[in-house]
Amino acid sequence: MTIRVLLADDQALLRGTFRMLFDATDDMETVAEASNGREAVELAGTQHPDIVLMDIRMPEMDGLEATRLISESEDLAGVKVLILTTFEDDEHVAEALRAGASGFLGKGARPEELLDAVRTVAGGEALLSPTATRALITRFLAQPNPCPVAVHERLECLTPRERDVTILAALGLSNEEIADRLFVSPLTAKTHVNRAMTKLAARDRAQLVVVAYQCGLVTATGEPSTPEVPA
Repeated sequence: MTIRVLLADDQALLRGTFRMLFDATDDMETVAEASNGREAVELAGTQHPDIVLMDIRMPEMDGLEATRLISESEDLAGVKVLILTTFEDDEHVAEALRAGASGFLGKGARPEELLDAVRTVAGGEALLSPTATRALITRFLAQPNPCPVAVHERLECLTPRERDVTILAALGLSNEEIADRLFVSPLTAKTHVNRAMTKLAARDRAQLVVVAYQCGLVTATGEPSTPEVPA
């Protein structure tokens, strides 16, 4: 299966470099290029790529707003956003995840790391660069940010095992690591994660992490908690 990529960056040279990289890779192809966030949203609507490789700092509309619009569009439910930027600080990472991004990678990444990142996000996994450590993510995602009552109600629909895998996914464990922790197969762990994402209306694993922290399923210290349903 070929992964279809939309490039969104205001630097034409970088877009050209990325295009050559993806088009020279057997399982990827570049379907369009955008020089700003507004174009990225428009092209996502017409081209329906699998992945939008999104810069943060762009004219007319930045990458965070473009990511938010793409993530909130029901027509673009299958489109995932991978943020690629020089601004690899903790606050931008958390804001990108809140906007709906499925991954975050610095522009200093090696070509093979970028290709692996695209495959990871396309496969439904969350992707955070080494600089975007778990401690920084938990620090910012755990800040007060009202969680809709409807999401809290959906938390009640999780089975005990689905709740367990949601917590472990929020702590950064892979399916294989979750399987080892719970003494189940990786396939079983993946099935539980997918069911939890469906019940919590999470687009992908990254959004499952956001829900877990913002609704208090996991605390800033990485400890499980019992979230309170707001009045």
